[in-house]
Amino acid sequence: MLDLLNDLIWSKLLIVMLIGLGLFFTIASRFVQFRYFGNMFSIFAEAFQRQPGQLSSFQALMLSVAGRVGAGNIAGVSVAIILGGPGAIFWMWVVALVGMATSYFECSLAQLYKRRDADGSYRGGPAFYIQHGLKQRWLGIVVSILLLMTFGFGFNAVQSYTVASSLHDTFGVPTQISGVVLMAVIGLIIFGGIKRIAKFADILVPVMAFSYIAMALFVIGSNIDRVPETLTLILRSAFGLEPAFAGGIGAAIIMGVKRGLFSNEAGLGSAPNVAAVAEVKHPVAQGIVQSLSVFIDTIILCSCTALIILLSGVYQPGSEMAGVLLTQTAVASVVGEWGRVFISIALLLFVFTTLIYNYYLGENALGFFTQKRSPVVVYRVLVIGLVFWGSVQDLGTVFAFADVTMGLLAICNLIALALLFKVGLRLMRDYDKQIKAGVKSPVFDPKGFADLDLDPTVWSAPVAAEPARTDSVVASEPLHQR
Repeated sequence: MLDLLNDLIWSKLLIVMLIGLGLFFTIASRFVQFRYFGNMFSIFAEAFQRQPGQLSSFQALMLSVAGRVGAGNIAGVSVAIILGGPGAIFWMWVVALVGMATSYFECSLAQLYKRRDADGSYRGGPAFYIQHGLKQRWLGIVVSILLLMTFGFGFNAVQSYTVASSLHDTFGVPTQISGVVLMAVIGLIIFGGIKRIAKFADILVPVMAFSYIAMALFVIGSNIDRVPETLTLILRSAFGLEPAFAGGIGAAIIMGVKRGLFSNEAGLGSAPNVAAVAEVKHPVAQGIVQSLSVFIDTIILCSCTALIILLSGVYQPGSEMAGVLLTQTAVASVVGEWGRVFISIALLLFVFTTLIYNYYLGENALGFFTQKRSPVVVYRVLVIGLVFWGSVQDLGTVFAFADVTMGLLAICNLIALALLFKVGLRLMRDYDKQIKAGVKSPVFDPKGFADLDLDPTVWSAPVAAEPARTDSVVASEPLHQR
């Protein structure tokens, strides 16, 4: 049944929706993800700033990167290559590049329609822009349930399976022992809340990411003469010109799209839940920042894993090594057995933050349709139990379950984004207009969006947004105007 559902969702619906809508968003927005690519880094100057009790834009970015970086980058890439051949990596790149535009719009809309909680913090995501933007609360509830199942249950099982199998391969630790330890750790952490999670994430994520990139650069540098040949292999396999690998172009596209979405989550509806939590002056600013996390995840980190595997010479068509074991073996073949240990430790840190991120997304989804305490307690118990379950399962079962719920969630979210695209364009044009007028840091004015169902406690009319001015102009103004 899982295989039939996956075939219907991935080989017929989502390939068209993900790539088709991503291209439409990209062209209709005049390639917004590339127009503002340089601004993504300049926005970081403000991204560290935050109001007391709120998450900064940078913390929200690190939290979403923490969620994206994990089993998808290490095990997911391996699975894509094993089942789809090297060409699957090219289609992962395609999904990421057009997905940057999708992520931009979904995160901007999440900021626009976010709500303020009783404690002063923010809450938002697909369920909120569906309810307040489309006036379809029932669909918001469906999306919340799918989000809860995908991240709270499915993805956490995948993450725990990956780290348990890695530790077993490297250190001989029984998967049951790893499962018990992971249960204990997540049980202690999930009571800390989103702010505590963010404090871990904005320290651990950069360290983890740069360490992994450094390892990849060492492997690539050791085989620099073979890089052009490997990139050519990826491109030829992507279009079915290397029949020795997997199932040709069809398998490459399906696995590239499937594992690409699992890794970068663009269009899936997960990142908007975190993007909405940040304190920003304009919703689009967070959309720009969040699209960068897709680039970091797939174009940089997934490419690192792919090159490690293909340059090592370990991978051969028909290889039976599953998931993370292929990556570990590839690194070990280049740098020695300590590389296997390095991947296990890196994966453990990646999965640690991802498990917590997944838990938060599930709890956020649960909070959309109930504020009672008892469902949260039940959810926490189920999450802890499924972390153990995933650690002792086989690769096929874990990924098949996660793929079905992920696919259904993506379909619902992409439909909502298509219906709200005109609102997203209005928001983008407001930001573009201010930038063109010379405003260094655009500020959102809800007066221009009075027809929308926005939270007045979140967005209030700003004092005039001032364009960048020269010192002579400032000096010529009366003191009270300065």
